[in-house]
Amino acid sequence: MLEQLITLDKSLLVEINNNHSPFFDHFFWYVTNILIWLPAFATLIYSIIKTKKKDAIWIILGIGLTILIADQIASGLLKPLVERLRPTRDPSLEGMLHIVRGYTGGRFGFASSHAANSFGIALFTSLLFRYRWYTIGIFAWAVLFSYSRLYLGVHFPGDILCGMLIGLGAATFAFYLLKRFFPQTLAGKRFAQKELNAALITFVLIPLLLIPLYFML
Repeated sequence: MLEQLITLDKSLLVEINNNHSPFFDHFFWYVTNILIWLPAFATLIYSIIKTKKKDAIWIILGIGLTILIADQIASGLLKPLVERLRPTRDPSLEGMLHIVRGYTGGRFGFASSHAANSFGIALFTSLLFRYRWYTIGIFAWAVLFSYSRLYLGVHFPGDILCGMLIGLGAATFAFYLLKRFFPQTLAGKRFAQKELNAALITFVLIPLLLIPLYFML
């Protein structure tokens, strides 16, 4: 059964990775880089600080705890424990993958910290804001961010799936702690939809801006 799952995992990755084009090589090369998303995260943090004032520190620490737990489980614990080679370093897939700009990632890939961190952030902030359009948008971002790892061939679908579950679990735990020990952060003034829309628009605009950038470079 395990062998069948591994074979399926590899087949799915090859199928996804081989659907490529020069445009999407450029597009996902930038999408996978966390640095381009900093303006979106800055907008998000600004809306939290503006609304919650001094209590914002506990929310920001909750987001930080989510990322810390997700990243440490995925990269600090599972990668060295499981030692599953990344697709780009798997001898059985040699010559079968489309590699972008020579990028192969680290040696081990299970589980994906990109998926763990992005889905952790998505769930924690969705539970915090409770705004439908933001929830849809931020989870769409997590899917796009995680998919970039499949496109680049540095993770198997199973790596992404497990990373996603880790991130969701980390966010649930961190949000429980926030609700249990700092309930005042969830009370009082509600987050303004216009500010959440601004954060959401920033997340949407960034990948759209990559399209004209492709034609300029």
